[in-house]
Amino acid sequence: MVIKQRAIANEDKEARRHALLDAAETLFLQHPDRVASVAEVAEAAGLAKGTVYLYFPSKEEMLLSLHERHVASFFAALMRLLGGRRAVGFDEVWRVTRDHLVRAPGYLPLTSRCFGLMDRDIPTETAVAFKVGVGKAVSDAGAGIERHFPALSPGAGITLLQHSYGLIVGLWQLIHPIERFGTAMERAELAMFKLDYEREVEQALRALWAGSMAPGPKRPAAKGRPR
Repeated sequence: MVIKQRAIANEDKEARRHALLDAAETLFLQHPDRVASVAEVAEAAGLAKGTVYLYFPSKEEMLLSLHERHVASFFAALMRLLGGRRAVGFDEVWRVTRDHLVRAPGYLPLTSRCFGLMDRDIPTETAVAFKVGVGKAVSDAGAGIERHFPALSPGAGITLLQHSYGLIVGLWQLIHPIERFGTAMERAELAMFKLDYEREVEQALRALWAGSMAPGPKRPAAKGRPR
C-alpha cells in the first residue's frame, strides 16, 4: 500500500511538472521575445507561485527543462525509427527531423534562447547535466544511424548528427527574421535572408548527408621494392 501511494504521489508530481512546462510553453509561444516570470507561469498553470519553485529553481531553468522535453521527444521518435527492422534512408530521418524540430512550434526559437541562457543564467551544474543527457541521446542515435548507413565509419554517426543539428539551428538563426527588426528586413541588401527555411535546410541536410556517405579519396599505394 505504501509503495502504491508513493507511486501515485510520484505520478501526481510528474503531472504537475508537465502542467507547469505546458504553461511555460504556451506563454513562450505567445511571447518568444522574452522569458515569462514564475508568477505568470504559475497563474497560467492554475498553481501557487511557491509551487513552481518546488520543481524549478528559476524561470530560466524551467525554460531549459522545456527545451529538454522537446529534445527528448525528438530523440524518442528518431530511436523508434532507427530501432525498426525495415531499412531507413535520409527521407525517413528528414521527416522525423522536420516534424519534431523544423515544424514544431517554438522549437528553434526556444533552442536559440536556451543557448544564451546556458551561457549566462543557468548554473553550470545544470547546464552540464543537460549536455550529458543530450550527449547520451546523440551517442545512441549515432550508433543507430551507422546501422542503417553502413557507409559511415564507426563514430561518424555521432559526428553527422552534431553537424546536422548545428546546421539546423545555425541556418535558422541566420535567415529567420527577428521581430524587432520590423520593416528593416525589407531593405534590398537584406533580401538574401528572405528564404524558405524549411526548403533551404532540407537541401543543406541532403547535401551534408550525401557528402558524409561518399567514399573518401583513395590513398596512393605505398611504394616499395619490386618483388
